[in-house]
Amino acid sequence: MTLKIRSDAPSAPFGTQIQLDGSTLIRLWAPDKKQVDIKLWLKDGSCHIQTMTAEKHGWHSLSSSLAGPDDRYVFIIDDILVPDPASRYQPEGAHGASQIINPEAYHWKCQGWQGRPWAQAVIYELHIGTFTEQGTFLAAVAHLDHLQQLGITCIELMPLADFSGKHNWGYDGVLMFAPDSCYGTPDELKALIDACHKRGIMILIDLVYNHFGPDGNYLSLYARNFFSRRHHTPWGNAINFDGKQSSIVRQFFIQNALYWLNEFRFDGIRFDAVQCIHDKGEPHFLEELATTLRQHANSSHVHLILENELNSSHYLNAKTAYNAQWNDDIHHVMHTLITGETFSYYSDHQTLPCQRLARSLAQGFDYQGEVSHFFDDHIRGESTQGLPLNAFVSFLQNHDRIGNRPYGERITQLASQAGIEAMVAIMLLSPQIPLLFMGEEWGAETPFLFFTDFPENLSTSVEQGRMSEFAKLPGFTTPEARKNIPNPCNPESFKASKLQWSERASPKSQYWLSFYRQLLQLRQSHLQALIQHANVDNSCFSVDERYIQVEWKIPNETWILTANLSENSLDRPPIFAGKSDSECIYHLSRHKPQAPAHLNSDASFAPWDVMLSVRR
Repeated sequence: MTLKIRSDAPSAPFGTQIQLDGSTLIRLWAPDKKQVDIKLWLKDGSCHIQTMTAEKHGWHSLSSSLAGPDDRYVFIIDDILVPDPASRYQPEGAHGASQIINPEAYHWKCQGWQGRPWAQAVIYELHIGTFTEQGTFLAAVAHLDHLQQLGITCIELMPLADFSGKHNWGYDGVLMFAPDSCYGTPDELKALIDACHKRGIMILIDLVYNHFGPDGNYLSLYARNFFSRRHHTPWGNAINFDGKQSSIVRQFFIQNALYWLNEFRFDGIRFDAVQCIHDKGEPHFLEELATTLRQHANSSHVHLILENELNSSHYLNAKTAYNAQWNDDIHHVMHTLITGETFSYYSDHQTLPCQRLARSLAQGFDYQGEVSHFFDDHIRGESTQGLPLNAFVSFLQNHDRIGNRPYGERITQLASQAGIEAMVAIMLLSPQIPLLFMGEEWGAETPFLFFTDFPENLSTSVEQGRMSEFAKLPGFTTPEARKNIPNPCNPESFKASKLQWSERASPKSQYWLSFYRQLLQLRQSHLQALIQHANVDNSCFSVDERYIQVEWKIPNETWILTANLSENSLDRPPIFAGKSDSECIYHLSRHKPQAPAHLNSDASFAPWDVMLSVRR
């Protein structure tokens, strides 16, 4: 990688740096090797092999007046050609040569951008490779106006780090500083980010710091202490955040996060599955990471989001400095309510689902220290007391919840339109931060399947592993039932997952687009004070069978969400009695969104009705 580091930022010795005199410094941390050679391919067609200088603490370096931007190089270790683990670009893929990149080459057009407050976030998660037919950074730019008009204020890109093969979800990345060349060049990624900022849209990147992918990672060849011998993850040995030489490993990832924020001007980061980042030391890596990013990020608005199935609320307080966490709890209970599915992780939410949804809306997590049967009867979660409600990201769909189903079905194939509309209205009219998955806004019919492009032997293992997991699901317990499940290693699984933008023209898709757009306009025009000020301590809820009411109290106002989550009508829910002094802001009535000016708090509650009102 080629880093541009602020003068007050921590040292960044990884990869390549273009020096003031025009030379290029290349460094590699290879503590297990006494000698490392480097092979350089220059633009003039010449090739050079040199031995790097061995330094203290396992570092090897070379300062070259010959090498510069666009030249390529590999390290030679035990006669094996090895890419730079801090490579900025891999034009030939994860096993190919690394390319020196000039970080100053791109000329930013949106110079004054300083981001947006977190409370304004409406997130749209997308996968670059399947968002468009071309699957590139530049192709995505053409659809940004659609997202802006929809009411999206923040895009979240699934992981970009260079991976093995031609397509991948991104969670098998092996070169953490290199955006995968399948999507385009680093400068083309910057052009996408620039185009987002021009439209007032923030953009986040999903980073995976809990493991490396199974193909294309050479670190164990020359830096065995990059990995832990005492901690393990579902993908093998954990990364070493607390053992011998872990300080260098920690800096590698901290500098990686700073690189994406400062070099590419991302507005924030989503950190994948942090429960698999194992660290018994003090401070915990996640705390050091957030503190350092807050101190050294160039932007005044930097948003840090966690995925953490443990519901560790303490990471979301002001001291630890993470903005929010993806809230699986609210997804699981919404999904259970409208589909009736109770297998796998949904089993923890099958009892009293209305109460669980109301609690999630008022307090963030459903599990805050209760026993989880799905998680082997372990205590799951911590109290959310004192947290703002915008510390929780809500979603009805995301890449995992669609793609980890055997056939990658979207929610529109699993639940009634009335039930989906009710959950979407609840999600978008609550103070939690909402997240949509690409195509959701028009009811996309394309699946989102799991897909990879590994070598044959590894592909077989991946396919067998997926089938073994699906064998635990109802309806898939026999080989005969599983025989038609798409193979994740078949290129057709990737192709089938590409969005079909032509679907938007259908009457059904236009209806969904109008539905989402109206709710997002209402969120923007009426709910900003609620989103900014609502917190767990000033929220409450009540439940009457399949009817819920949630109250969020903020200065001078109380916002009230009431919903009938059943197939039966009710003239007026008992829990709504006495609220006639409230002003109705929105009423989803009998499956149709209604203009609030024509409604009042005496409206009856048909099946799946949702009402939002405010008392001042």
